[in-house]
Amino acid sequence: MDTKVITAHVPLPLAEKVDQLAARLDRPRGWIIKQALSAWVDLEEERRRLTLEALADVDAGRVIDHQAVQAWAESLGTDKPLPVPR
Repeated sequence: MDTKVITAHVPLPLAEKVDQLAARLDRPRGWIIKQALSAWVDLEEERRRLTLEALADVDAGRVIDHQAVQAWAESLGTDKPLPVPR
């Protein structure tokens, strides 16, 4: 696999945490950074996918009335909570 060096300035406390993790896991610092960056990129890609899915639902009119959601939320913790709005 081809690689590319990326340089970033990080706050010292974060760099120290990375070094501590690397020592504890007996892994190189670069391995820790690759794992963290990969997890973050995956999370952001999933967030974008979910956002686009939600926007498609809105465009298609698949929405729940705000007042219905608010009434449901306010009923939580009461003796008679409302069913989840659909």
